[in-house]
Amino acid sequence: MRRSLSFFIVIVSLVVSPVSWARDAGSGISSHLFLFDAELFDTLERNPETLAALQEKAQRALSSPLYSVVDKKSTPASGDRQDYYSLGPYWWPNPDTENGLPYVRRDGKRNPEINQLAGDNHRLVALSRDVTALALAYRATGDTRYADKARAQLRNWFIRPDTRMNPNFQHAQAIPGLNDGRGIGIIEARFFIPLIDAVELLGAQLSTEETQFIQQWFRQFNHWLQTSDNGFEEDNWHNNHGTWFDAQVVAFALFTGDRATAERRLRITQMRRIGAQFDRHGNQHAEFERTRPWHYANFNLEAYNLLGRFGEKVGVDIWNYSVDGHALKKGYALIAETVLQPENWPYKEMYGLDLKVARSTLYHAQRAYPDTLFAQAWAKLADLSTEGADPRLVPVK
Repeated sequence: MRRSLSFFIVIVSLVVSPVSWARDAGSGISSHLFLFDAELFDTLERNPETLAALQEKAQRALSSPLYSVVDKKSTPASGDRQDYYSLGPYWWPNPDTENGLPYVRRDGKRNPEINQLAGDNHRLVALSRDVTALALAYRATGDTRYADKARAQLRNWFIRPDTRMNPNFQHAQAIPGLNDGRGIGIIEARFFIPLIDAVELLGAQLSTEETQFIQQWFRQFNHWLQTSDNGFEEDNWHNNHGTWFDAQVVAFALFTGDRATAERRLRITQMRRIGAQFDRHGNQHAEFERTRPWHYANFNLEAYNLLGRFGEKVGVDIWNYSVDGHALKKGYALIAETVLQPENWPYKEMYGLDLKVARSTLYHAQRAYPDTLFAQAWAKLADLSTEGADPRLVPVK
């Protein structure tokens, strides 16, 4: 019954407010987006099941509360509740001390209590996914309820003086008993990236002043990323943290019209990241040494999915860059080969080898490279897909 109702909503909304993805793409909207493309627009127009899954997410988002960093129960060391505050996900109370301090690390095992102690990461993820779904659903159906809720969420997080977040991540992934925040916590800010396209999708539903205010917030945040000690620390990580740092700097630079910074950072991705992160066989040793190597290898490549697309916008080729036999393409190829022959994966996995983890990786690989290998691996994963799991709808995980 619920399934039938979803399709009914889709059909009615398209009849009452027919907004064609094809017409939007033709009028140039897709050329102004950084994560979503004309192929997704076409799918949403032609595939009722994909659109129904999107609208289900948007319908749920209509019922969500307005998210704000001031809603947390605890306060960061700064004493300012408008500073973002989270705790390291893999850190647990010390079993050898009476007060549990300092926390101790358990790689790959998330502490479920951190969202109660300092839950801004939980709220940011919800904000990102809700606003993205609402903005896409608005463009697909013309239903302004979606746009109104997305606008309210953006205003609450970025604009309203009493609820807005300060543009820094100084207190991200703090560790009780050890520090008040770490550069490594900046990786949580990746969930801001989809919002740059959400703002574009909302278009005139945001006032010029609101759009400019949000852009200024990202301009300040990007400045903090590139000038703070925490940002310096994150920039110098040799694994997925460094890659996601690049993805953020480039995304926010493009959103705020700072093409020079975007181009410069993409050159850093080419010269510093790719040659160091991938060996001549495509192995990612910094990710493979973890307790969940398949997850982390794909997670790193998900940042490259975005960097490759950003590079297309400014003429910096990330996809085909190689140095001394080290090439990004080889990293994608290793993942594709594993999907086709999973029995050859040599690494121990804490939670087993879930091939579907590679769906976003291989969607972008088959888009970027014409090789049969990627087409075959993507086809296999497409057969394993579940309803509503289109990787293009959730570009950041």
